[in-house]
Amino acid sequence: MHHSSQHFDQHMNLHTSLKQNIQNIKETLGDSSDIVIRNIKIGENECVEIGVVYIKGLVDTEAAQNFIMESLMLDIKGTTLESLLSSKCILETIKNSILTVTDIKDVQDFEMLFDKILSGYIIILVNGFAQGFTVGLPGYEKRNVSEPSSEGVVRGPREGFTESLHTNITLIRRKIKHPHLWLESKKIGRMTKTDIAIMYIHGIVNEDILKELKSRLDKIDVDSILEGGYIEELIQDETYTPFPTVYHTERPDVVAAALLEGRVAIIIDGTPFVLVVPALFSQFYQSAEDYYQRADFATCMRFLRILSFFIALLAPSLYIAITTYHQEMLPTPLLYSLAAQREGVPFPAFIEALSMEITLEILREAGIRMPTAVGSAVSIVGALVVGQAAVEAGLVAPAMVIVVSITAIASFAFSSFHMAISIRMLRFVFMLLAASLGLFGITVGIIALVLHLCRLQSFGVPYMSPFAPLLLSDQKDTLIRVPQNMLVSRPQSIVHKNKIRKQSPDYPDSKQPE
Repeated sequence: MHHSSQHFDQHMNLHTSLKQNIQNIKETLGDSSDIVIRNIKIGENECVEIGVVYIKGLVDTEAAQNFIMESLMLDIKGTTLESLLSSKCILETIKNSILTVTDIKDVQDFEMLFDKILSGYIIILVNGFAQGFTVGLPGYEKRNVSEPSSEGVVRGPREGFTESLHTNITLIRRKIKHPHLWLESKKIGRMTKTDIAIMYIHGIVNEDILKELKSRLDKIDVDSILEGGYIEELIQDETYTPFPTVYHTERPDVVAAALLEGRVAIIIDGTPFVLVVPALFSQFYQSAEDYYQRADFATCMRFLRILSFFIALLAPSLYIAITTYHQEMLPTPLLYSLAAQREGVPFPAFIEALSMEITLEILREAGIRMPTAVGSAVSIVGALVVGQAAVEAGLVAPAMVIVVSITAIASFAFSSFHMAISIRMLRFVFMLLAASLGLFGITVGIIALVLHLCRLQSFGVPYMSPFAPLLLSDQKDTLIRVPQNMLVSRPQSIVHKNKIRKQSPDYPDSKQPE
């Protein structure tokens, strides 16, 4: 008797006939060649028939042989069992007395059965019973914990997340050994059924943010989630902006620090990037290393990053504006020098800058996409050779090459790659404003940018806090970083309860609220 696969696909319960169940499993999975189905008979006169089903490659085969097959076939020679085999409680016996594995659950319908078998579980079915067990012995290949490639530090932990959800959760748990570090799991994606975990510290987390995040995750209804970027795009606030409002990181120490500030982490199976919400503007200019170096050094580095933000955003546009419209701002010797350089250049400064910037972007993209062995050669050699040749051919002034190079280097100075992308896009807008309206255009652009940034929110938290709205207590860890013994309170913009990090003799009111 053949069922069409649609017939029992969803919520249909298992049959009592083992043969029928196996037939249904085969049909639904298209009789794929990596399904392993093993029938065994146990008991004195082979009265009990058991089917073991799993998918090759998702399961630890050795463990399956040692802990399931061996237990079922060899360990049941006892006479007590013979009497039980004839009775109704054979399922209970197998579950409670025979199998030596920890992760066992009952399965009664096909929906759960397929969900488990495709997630790397072993299914055990017994003839005559309309239910079975799922046993968890996952054994797929995964990458070892290695150093994160996207966020380098000189001093600090060298371990980064991997593509395995459980490894990533373990890395965070090793940093925060507190019973209030809570974890909630979900599956998202109709086809991929990707495992997703939400992590937060109960008692510190902002409940409104948590509730908002859960409701946004529940609304997601898509076929597939293949990487954290899918989730990031689906849960971010509904505003058109080049700026990222969800933070992602490859470093467990950064996630642990974010959780302790009352944020929520979203871990997605299959990607080494963990999302953190809410994300504020100031967060993208901080590096994990700021907290491992001395406070004065960390503060200097932060100012350096903010300076490089302005250079990356405005250097080409300021050059265009001043050389095109405001030559009187330059000292006379410099003006003569620039004029002499530009003498043979046929293009206006804007076209010159635009062509150089676009060339640079192409080189950068090519460097990323090329095979690793040649990637670095393309970006460095390419930039030098093209720049040098352009100057000698008289197409570009040497000063312009310097400006473009400094801009490119400055955009690599801050730790967050996805903030650098936003700056690269906005740079072209500012160049256009400078070419058309000079310094006035740049000023208008900056005002519009500040207004736009102040309008943004990330999960209900103003994007520019603690600058706008101004929170004085949070200034201790934004532009500057005060010494550790003064970092007493958590960020006020995020946390509304349990604000004090530690008891400090200098702050009499810092006792931890119970």
